[in-house]
Amino acid sequence: MKSILGIVAVLAVSAAAAVAQQSVNEEIAERIAPAGETCMKGEECAAAVAAAPEAASGGARSGEDIYNKSCTTCHAAGIANAPKFGDAAAWAPRIAKGMDTLYTNAINGINAMPPKGLCMDCSDDEVKAAVNYMVDNSK
Repeated sequence: MKSILGIVAVLAVSAAAAVAQQSVNEEIAERIAPAGETCMKGEECAAAVAAAPEAASGGARSGEDIYNKSCTTCHAAGIANAPKFGDAAAWAPRIAKGMDTLYTNAINGINAMPPKGLCMDCSDDEVKAAVNYMVDNSK
């Protein structure tokens, strides 16, 4: 009888140790897990990432929102020869080249202006809306 109780006690202690070890293993796995995941363009997860900014904000942001978020840094002060917001004389030669040229330059960058003015979460349509906002207020 003692030997049966001894065997049961050993089994119980072994089971408890196995459960405790499993918990420790899970905690270690959590601590050493990568901080994020890589998603390459063309993969299914990339489409979800690209749609996230628009979905998070409830839709496309206005041109004024984009201007205030990203464009004002340079266009309010004329940094690196950026045409100042509201300066009709600075904008006139650019407007004369056509809106398609302005859109292309804003999206792809030109001279000191980086692509999308570094608004990497902006869609092309949002960048175009920001260009429209600046042009409409600079005539």
